[in-house]
Amino acid sequence: MDAFTRFTNQTQGRDRLFRATQYTCMLLRYLLEPKAGKEKVVMKLKKLESSVSTGRKWFRLGNVVHAVQATQQSIHATDLVPRVCLTLANMNRVIYFICDTILWVRSVGLASGINKEKWRMWAARHYYYSLLLSLARDLYEISLQMEKIAHNRAKREKSLSQDPLGYNVADEETEWLQSFLFLLFRSLKKHPPLFLDTVKNFCDILNPLDQLGIYKSNPGLIGLGGLVSSIAGIIIVAYPQMRLKMH
Repeated sequence: MDAFTRFTNQTQGRDRLFRATQYTCMLLRYLLEPKAGKEKVVMKLKKLESSVSTGRKWFRLGNVVHAVQATQQSIHATDLVPRVCLTLANMNRVIYFICDTILWVRSVGLASGINKEKWRMWAARHYYYSLLLSLARDLYEISLQMEKIAHNRAKREKSLSQDPLGYNVADEETEWLQSFLFLLFRSLKKHPPLFLDTVKNFCDILNPLDQLGIYKSNPGLIGLGGLVSSIAGIIIVAYPQMRLKMH
């Protein structure tokens, strides 16, 4: 109970709970819409989804400052690839949150001359860039872990006077694929923060892909992706040791 209280006292924690509720409603609405006699339930889910989405905008108002701070921190990363990817990703997050704030100002009626569609597309575009760069960082970290595991495996098998399978995999495509999947599985299993960050970013990118028309999806898939991403985010907020560290 104490852990839950600490979690809900954090703005990020409340936002993740609201986000999980929002995408759960979207997923359930998609599943129930084709069924007869579920019109009232679907309408209630739609209203709840809209209310939760509006509530989340209040939690995101201060995220511009957090994104600026994250940008300043990422500049000091020692490794070049994470430094470039994270800095550019955080800069795009700053622009995304600025666009999101402008859309919030319009939604509450503080300014009526704002082109909602234009700012919505700008927000989606910079959100997409941010996630794409974050995924590039994740893939880089995965490649490092796979290389390390392959190297250790080759050394171990060499000491046992066996043919190493780490770098010198067989020419056959199936054996290459098996070796690749083995290294990928071991890398993600050994580093849960990297696994969570990759899953979260991959699931999140489905929404801007749909909004920008790059890959059209349906509310069910977006809702499922958003729910999985929200659960991963809840774990990261509740257990800070599960956050992918910058080095």
